[in-house]
Amino acid sequence: MKLLAIEARQNATYYVSRYQQVVGLGADVYVLNGEGTDDFWPADRYRIAGSRAVTDLIAAAKEWHAEERFEGVFTFSESGVLAVAAVAEALGLPGIGLEAARASRNKLLMRQAHERGNAAHPSFRFVTDEHQALAAAEEFGYPVIVKPTLGAASHYVFRADDEAELRERYTQAAQGLTELSWYAMEADGLDLGPHGLLVESFLDGDEFLIEALAWDDEVYLGSIVDRVTAEGDTFDDDVHHAPTALTPERIEAVHEVVAAGARAQGLVRSVMHAEVRFHDGRPHLVEIAVRPGGGGLDHMARVSAGYDPIAAVADVARGIRPRAGHYAPTGVHTAAMCLLPPSSGRIGAIHVPDEVAGRDDLFFLKLTAKPGDLVRRPPEGNSILGFLGVTGTSFEDAMSTAEELAAQVRADLIRPQE
Repeated sequence: MKLLAIEARQNATYYVSRYQQVVGLGADVYVLNGEGTDDFWPADRYRIAGSRAVTDLIAAAKEWHAEERFEGVFTFSESGVLAVAAVAEALGLPGIGLEAARASRNKLLMRQAHERGNAAHPSFRFVTDEHQALAAAEEFGYPVIVKPTLGAASHYVFRADDEAELRERYTQAAQGLTELSWYAMEADGLDLGPHGLLVESFLDGDEFLIEALAWDDEVYLGSIVDRVTAEGDTFDDDVHHAPTALTPERIEAVHEVVAAGARAQGLVRSVMHAEVRFHDGRPHLVEIAVRPGGGGLDHMARVSAGYDPIAAVADVARGIRPRAGHYAPTGVHTAAMCLLPPSSGRIGAIHVPDEVAGRDDLFFLKLTAKPGDLVRRPPEGNSILGFLGVTGTSFEDAMSTAEELAAQVRADLIRPQE
């Protein structure tokens, strides 16, 4: 099978390992970057359009498609969702369509869809100045969440507990819009919906990360991962465990809200990464993205639930029903966490001891930063060093091992001006 992967602007080498996973499934993966580096992918299966303009991406994809006859188009990037929908439509290949892609990328349009579809969600308000943000918070009650409509990876997502904190966080988030990398990686010439900030009511319960599949009249929850850590006023999304501790009754309630959200967003055949949070005893949608979750969530899904989100991407791209059923944990405990730099700064070196990298219970270790990179911690950004995941005999065993190993991965920072 021949599949075409697309990034309007290359996100460093972040998705290379996932492209390699698709190759491991037996696919010939071709990569088209609008803007990118020459050495990103094997030369015979790699092209650069030379521009982020969606018209140029479509033209380059059409020319290549005439030569290779691709079976599908896909992306792992949140910033590539709309571009892939546009290219798939232009090539006559399976896709979710531009309208569904837009509702699944832009958080305001997503919330409006959930509202129309009666899928439980937080109260929300699109705001364009501090006065509107304060008015929304007064209506909803503190704490509130401030977030970009076209963000990702929790960049410039803040919790504010009172008026003074909201003023500070609003200013930081508004400034962040001008330098938001996920927005800068979008294709030019597409209607992305409003680019700005949302104020949302706070959901005060536990959070769950779900790898799911919409296929015709059914939604399947392939994997459910529990978020273990309680965030402060920023969202590092750093420690997770699976299988879930949810009861069967709560799993059914989560299934109902995810299915309602998928229908509301117009998703008929799509891979999904859903984030759900409980509030007043009921699950509410944080978001439903139309790509697999990041970090090691695909590995956790395979190990703890027997579901492969990456294989599902390859199948859905070709219009083939993936192997997926309703959630069925394997009984293997997993724990994973983000590896965080100690502060903002430029990386001098990253140290991973051999005794960490060689562990049999380590199922995932990926460094996404390298020496020379400038990392930014909240409120300037949400940079990480990478991800680590382990297996264990119990929740406690897996968590203890993950924390022990993560503490041994160390980054030396130098001053930015040096």
